[in-house]
Amino acid sequence: MIKNLSKVYSAELEGIDAKIIEVETDLNVGLHSFNIVGLADKALNEAKERVNSALKNIGVKPPNRENRRITINLAPADIKKTGSQYDLAIAIGYLLSTKQIKDFNVCDKVFIGELALDGRLRKTRGALNIAQAASGAGFKFLLLPKVNAGEAAVIKNIKVIPIEHFREAIEFLEERRKITPAEPSFLKIEKTSSPDFSEIKGQENAKRAAMIAAAGGHNLLMTGPPGVGKSLLASSLAKILPKLTLDEAVEVTKIHSAAGLNPRGLIQERPVRTPHQTSSSVAIVGGGADPRPGEISLAHRGVLFLDELPEFNKNVLESLRQPLESGIIHVARAKNTLIFPARFTLVAAMNPCPCGFYGDEKKECRCSAYEVIKYNKKISGPLLDRIDIQINVPRVEIAELQSKSEGITSIAAQNIVETARKIQKERLKQFSITTNSEVTPRQLEATINIEPEAKDLLKKLGANHLSPRGYYRTLKVARTVADLETKDSVSKNHLAEAFSYRLREN
Repeated sequence: MIKNLSKVYSAELEGIDAKIIEVETDLNVGLHSFNIVGLADKALNEAKERVNSALKNIGVKPPNRENRRITINLAPADIKKTGSQYDLAIAIGYLLSTKQIKDFNVCDKVFIGELALDGRLRKTRGALNIAQAASGAGFKFLLLPKVNAGEAAVIKNIKVIPIEHFREAIEFLEERRKITPAEPSFLKIEKTSSPDFSEIKGQENAKRAAMIAAAGGHNLLMTGPPGVGKSLLASSLAKILPKLTLDEAVEVTKIHSAAGLNPRGLIQERPVRTPHQTSSSVAIVGGGADPRPGEISLAHRGVLFLDELPEFNKNVLESLRQPLESGIIHVARAKNTLIFPARFTLVAAMNPCPCGFYGDEKKECRCSAYEVIKYNKKISGPLLDRIDIQINVPRVEIAELQSKSEGITSIAAQNIVETARKIQKERLKQFSITTNSEVTPRQLEATINIEPEAKDLLKKLGANHLSPRGYYRTLKVARTVADLETKDSVSKNHLAEAFSYRLREN
């Protein structure tokens, strides 16, 4: 190694993926200066003050006591560096350059973490993402804040070293302290506030539609007057979703970690996101000056619930069209385009008109015909065409609400949904997908196994009522209905039920 020059490794998040960054430290003769180069942002440029104070407060000679020019270079220089996770790497690189720490093997270690002024390490975002990138690049150790260790330790083939204080990192690198690598931790989100399926009186058709949506990952739109249970149905749907597989759990945790939500471990429950109607396009789809995942990505492998759908900004609703079709969202930047996963199930609820009582048998609607049409036109035809299941949720009679009869429980419904998902996964494993909603038209034609009578009905329906997209989406729902009944082929009845969910009464 060249005298007064050192190199250690850290990482930068780009979207939900991480890239390994070289942190080079060079000391030159001259008046004191401390410069960070390599397209660093404001938070990163302030690292020199945090590093100065942290080193001083643990009894080490800090950079501001050096009468030399100190240059920190972050390479590659064309990648924008953001955040404070470089503090630990910069401090270690400085100690190596000034010979205040014994030489160690820098080629198998990655350092991330923000330094407090007293030397403690604060949590950072993207720990799981960085661990995955470091493991893929062949690194053996990842030193990071203890609070992030359980999350990062999920990744195999790399030892995650939890650090609470900068002094611990120095002692570990000089082999004066043994630190046991962290074990993976698993985060379980309790959903006790979600109602059980059996608590919802009546609405059997809506509950059936919810089970189909959960089983096949299909989008669902519920229309009905206020107070009939649309939001309750959407909440209860969360309880019947199948558990995440390990691969899906890693995907979901990476997204939440990259968004700065800092899970303490691997997320095991499917996410349910409920953004407010005032949310901006950036909040929903992601992006911003420091691009982060939006609500549709945070709902990946789970549910995005949009209550009062027409009240959302039109630009927000139209921005959903691409991810509903492809399962990903492209966020264009000046120099590159970031890709965020967004394979979510859209569950939306709306009133039939501004006052909410158009078509209601008990209460008269106060809206004019123009107001009803204008209200419903807030949801564009192309967006509606991407919603597989569209149902009307009517008012429930008081006598039915007072009935003591109980329907299917959430646990029983979840078991049925999980069985249907297993059938789909086995049938679609050749395409590396897991649900019927993900299949392409060619894959659908190769796997659907439709009966002759159903084919005849499909010809009649397709000729008069369905767009090409609607045609294939109806087939996907029909295939899910058959899977719920554990049937190998799609019958006429399965197809008729699937088609009934694409008819709206208003």
